[in-house]
Amino acid sequence: MQGFSNLDIIIFAAYLIAMLCIGIYLSRKGKNDSTADYFLASKALPWWAVGGSLIASNISAEQFIGMSGSGYVVGMAIASYELMAALTLVLVAKFFLPVFIKHNIYTMPQFLELRYDRRVRLCLGVFWLLLFVFVNITSVLYLGGLAVQNITGISLVWAVVGLALYAASFSIFGGLKAVVWTDVIQVVVLLFGGILAAVLVLQAVGGGVFSGLAELYEKAPEKFDMILDKSNPEYMNLPGISVLVGGMWIANTYYWGTNQYIIQRSLAAKSLGEAQLGTIFAAFIKLLLPLVVVVPGIAAFVLGADIIKNDEAYPWVLNNYVSTGFKGLAFAALIAAIGSSLSSIVNSASTIFTLDVYALLNKEKSEKQLVGIGKITSALCLIVGVIVAPLLGNLDQAFQFIQEYTGFISPGVVAIFILGIFWKKATANSAFIAILLSIPLSMAIKAFLPQIPFMNRMGIVFLLSVAVMIVVSLVQSDSKVQGLDLSKDLFRTSGLFNVLTLVIIGILAAFYALLW
Repeated sequence: MQGFSNLDIIIFAAYLIAMLCIGIYLSRKGKNDSTADYFLASKALPWWAVGGSLIASNISAEQFIGMSGSGYVVGMAIASYELMAALTLVLVAKFFLPVFIKHNIYTMPQFLELRYDRRVRLCLGVFWLLLFVFVNITSVLYLGGLAVQNITGISLVWAVVGLALYAASFSIFGGLKAVVWTDVIQVVVLLFGGILAAVLVLQAVGGGVFSGLAELYEKAPEKFDMILDKSNPEYMNLPGISVLVGGMWIANTYYWGTNQYIIQRSLAAKSLGEAQLGTIFAAFIKLLLPLVVVVPGIAAFVLGADIIKNDEAYPWVLNNYVSTGFKGLAFAALIAAIGSSLSSIVNSASTIFTLDVYALLNKEKSEKQLVGIGKITSALCLIVGVIVAPLLGNLDQAFQFIQEYTGFISPGVVAIFILGIFWKKATANSAFIAILLSIPLSMAIKAFLPQIPFMNRMGIVFLLSVAVMIVVSLVQSDSKVQGLDLSKDLFRTSGLFNVLTLVIIGILAAFYALLW
């Protein structure tokens, strides 16, 4: 391993072996006789496990590698994805989770059948399956493989294979329970290792954390603009005020409120209160993440990193500014982030295929048979990801690539969920049409109005989708509608939740006021 001492290798190998043993132990110990056991961890997760797993599932190579790469190019403005996610998590906990948990939802497509019909469930189930396999799994494997290649010298293909085998050790046989409990361990490692790398590179820049941040600001003040103006070359990716009041909300609501591999952790909580507290715990961790995943990219820029691709910024920091012993730990943190996200996505892709596609077409299958199908599907998803991942080698900023192409469908999905929950008149046909139109509308605006930033495009497509749903629903006003019966009491939250919400809002307001 290039630049690694024997101590680094020992620390990294010890972590890897320990996680493999724990994952295999949990896989063998856990009871996975039913779909609730395998796909929802027997609905027994406490709040801290929910919150830890949410962050471990979210933080991956996309953030460590992709967001650091964007930090190298854009600066702190890319952190809006993390900061606004904190507020989005609060809204999801208050308005989405009570509805999903009340109706005993396992998957997002299942909710869509409950609210609309089977067409909508099957259509989005197939789409999400393809998205998870060909965008999420492949991009995590590619970015993770790229990092391993740059840090160790191992070829990209073998790095991808190794990461897939690591994730497979606990995601295939152990189900969500093994994934979540390994996540709890890995989130501690990835946060400690990530903070450690950030602190060490800031010490190299300015002799300490705060002095290092001050030095970064002095040498590259443009990298600390949170709201970009049109003169900024990255305005098309982060279009000014839209990160606060525009399309960023669509991206975050889609990801945190309707994305199966994220929301599945909250659905597996032992109660609604535990799910909400775990979600707000994750929101606080999100506020810390810019230090971990963006600052190293800015530091690499200031230090004049000798890199070819922007996404090589974080590996460059690890190789050059993390000292002996700590380097092995920081590398373990990166592998922890990749492994936890990968296992989470694989488990959720398996959940959707098994419960929302296979089970609908094969109604006579037993619970045990469905669990077996889930395990086979998990293995196939990883195999496809290993084959496709090396083909993504031409990407520059992979994080922005993932955001833009997920944004082709997210406006329609957010529209049908919001109207489905809060407007009783929304019909199944209106939802089905909105989903079918989402990708063509996004592609048309991208092709004919390329000057519109993709974030603004998401906002426009969302508004068009809502308008289409309202018109179609009103025209069909005499048709049968399965509106949800919701009471105001359903959305009441505890005093602790409300206080923590105010703290999060205050921190965000102070941050944007300081770096506007």
